[in-house]
Amino acid sequence: MLKYFENIQDPRQAWKVKHNLLEIVVMVICAVVAECEAWYQIDHYCQLWFKQKLKLKLENGIPSHDTMQRVFELIDPNELEASFRSLILDVAGSPKSGTVSIDGKTIKSSKTDDKKAAYMVSAWSSNLGLVIGQVKTCEKSNEIKAVPELLNLLDVRGCTVTADAMSCQKEIVKKVTQRGADYCIALKQNQKNLFEDVSFYFSDIQNLKATKTFEKGHGRLETREYFLETNIDWLHKKDEWKNLNGISMVRSTILKKRIEKQEVRYFLTSLLDVKKFAKSLREHWVIENNLHLVLDVAFREDYNKTNKGNSAENFAITRHIALNLIRRDTSKMSVRGKRHRYAYDNKFLYKILFESF
Repeated sequence: MLKYFENIQDPRQAWKVKHNLLEIVVMVICAVVAECEAWYQIDHYCQLWFKQKLKLKLENGIPSHDTMQRVFELIDPNELEASFRSLILDVAGSPKSGTVSIDGKTIKSSKTDDKKAAYMVSAWSSNLGLVIGQVKTCEKSNEIKAVPELLNLLDVRGCTVTADAMSCQKEIVKKVTQRGADYCIALKQNQKNLFEDVSFYFSDIQNLKATKTFEKGHGRLETREYFLETNIDWLHKKDEWKNLNGISMVRSTILKKRIEKQEVRYFLTSLLDVKKFAKSLREHWVIENNLHLVLDVAFREDYNKTNKGNSAENFAITRHIALNLIRRDTSKMSVRGKRHRYAYDNKFLYKILFESF
C-alpha cells in the first residue's frame, strides 16, 4: 500500500523527523478501517497491531497520537487526494459507464467559533460501488466552484453525471460535456425563468413518453413516473446549455399508513432515452445511503471534531479510502459490523488490506 502515497511531500522540518511519513499515513488508514475514530484510538490500535501483532521494527517506534495528528494537519490534501485516486484506479479501474453521482456533505463537528465546518463534495460511481474522488469547500454555496474542480480530477467518459440543483449551472453542464459524459441535473428556483418554463410545460403530460418504477419497503409503497421531452427547440436560451437534449419531470406518489403524498421534481438532461434517464436518477439517490449515511452511522463522521490545519479534509479522505477498502470485502456484513471485526480479527483485516492490492 505504501507505493500509492510515495508522491506525498513531507511538510515537516527534516531535522525534527523521527517517524516515516508513508508509514504514518498507512497506519492511520489501517486504524480507521479497524473502527478507530479519534487520534488516541488510532495510537492505541497501532501500538497493539503494528508493534505487537505484526512485530514490525519501526525505527523509532509508533508515533504518538499528537505526532499523527500534526502530520495530518500539514499534509497537502491535493497530494493525498491524488494518492487516493491512484489507489482506486489501480484497484478498481475507472467507471467507464453507469452513473457518477456528485453530492456534498457537511462535517458538522469540524466547525469552531472562528472556523466554518468542512464541506466535502464527493463523487460516487454506481458501477464500482466506490467513492472515486472528493474536494473540500468552505460551505455549501461554494459547491458551484467545487464541482468543476472535482470533474477535472475524474475520468467520467461514457458515464452519466448526476447532481442536485446547486450544480444546475451552465459552466458545470459545459464541463461535464467536455469530460465526455452525459448529465442529469436537478432544476429548481435557482434558475427561475427556466424552472417556470419547464414546470409550465409539464402541467400537461398526456402525450409524453414515460416509464414507471415501483418500490415497496419500510411500510410504504412508492410509485415514480419519469417523463422526458426531447423536442425542446422552443425552450428559451436552450443553446446556452451545452448538449441539452431534454427536459424531464419525475412524479413520486408515496402511500404510507393509507396517507398518499405526491412530489414533483424537474431535471435538465443530455439523455434521449427515458429508461436510461430513470436508471440514472435511481442510481443517484443511492449516494445518500451508500456514502453519506454510512459515514454518519458506521464512521460517526458528524461527531469527529478534527479541524486544525488540513486535518478535517485529510481525515475525510482517509475515511473514504477506508470505506472503499471495506466495500471491496464481499463478506455479508454491514460496514459497521466489518469495522468492528477488523478491530479484533487479524485474519479478517489481512484479507481486506492485502488481498485488495
